[in-house]
Amino acid sequence: MKAIISERYGSPDTLKLSEVATPTPKQNQVLVRVHASSINFGNLVLLTGKPLPARLAFGLMKPKYPIPGGDIAGIVEAIGEKVTQFQVGDKVYGDLSRSGWGAFAEYVVVDEKGLALKPSNLSFTEAAAVPMAATTALQAIRDKGMVSAGQEVLIHGASGGVGTFAVQIAKAFGAEVTAVVSTRNIDIVRSLGADHVIDYKNEDFFNHNQTFDLIFGVNGSQSISTYKRKLKENGVFIHVGGTSSQMYQTITVGTLLSMIGKKKFIPFMQRTNQNDLVLMKKLIEEGKVKPVIDRSYSLSGVPKAFQYFENGHSQGKVIITI
Repeated sequence: MKAIISERYGSPDTLKLSEVATPTPKQNQVLVRVHASSINFGNLVLLTGKPLPARLAFGLMKPKYPIPGGDIAGIVEAIGEKVTQFQVGDKVYGDLSRSGWGAFAEYVVVDEKGLALKPSNLSFTEAAAVPMAATTALQAIRDKGMVSAGQEVLIHGASGGVGTFAVQIAKAFGAEVTAVVSTRNIDIVRSLGADHVIDYKNEDFFNHNQTFDLIFGVNGSQSISTYKRKLKENGVFIHVGGTSSQMYQTITVGTLLSMIGKKKFIPFMQRTNQNDLVLMKKLIEEGKVKPVIDRSYSLSGVPKAFQYFENGHSQGKVIITI
């Protein structure tokens, strides 16, 4: 089969399209013919080996997982003898981040718990945009932010892959959502249901008097002290993206502030969860959530897709069709 191979950490130019053996599913695994995948921040970490602490999980000197890619949408081609949830021919989508990655390939094996049936109203291309980005937003907003109806939520970086899902999921939970985006993305987040939109190109939202129950930091470079001023007394800041310095501040200064005060500062990483994939399927089929796709690339175009993604200005998801 054809696959994108990463043999060393570096720029997108280090990736190459190669022929490799098609994997065989083990007892609890499913072989999926991949129709589409997408790029997430975790894929960028696998490519570059940065931030450096990530190498403890992904390989110290070279990538532990030579075929990058986490999201998949495709058709079940074969199943292991102990697989009970799927059968050959099922249309599925899933997250490989706990199953050895490998989505940028024509075939992949994945533990059946990393898959769910594809939303029936989405194409494979659309479904591939969902798994990691949507469950990141879901787990952060529901589990860490514990958002409920009537609460005020600010999403900083609302027009990217995670951000577009976060706006819709927060609205589905009944929150009043303020989205922070650049001028060109105002119409996108309004179409997704944002109640208020702040154009950071022309406004400094930190000068606004409003405070929030939850600030979801998907992008940005503001300091923890700045976010602290914008939180309500028992507010929560959740970091999933942004600059490396902001991440380290959340881990260090944020942890200290959380210990001595009522405001909480949480660094967050998504974890594969089959139940969450099933819930996202339900929300999508009910019309409460939809993926936003910026552009698509072929498998051979993965290096160019990474170059575009690295710029950090994608409107929604960057898709890989296979």
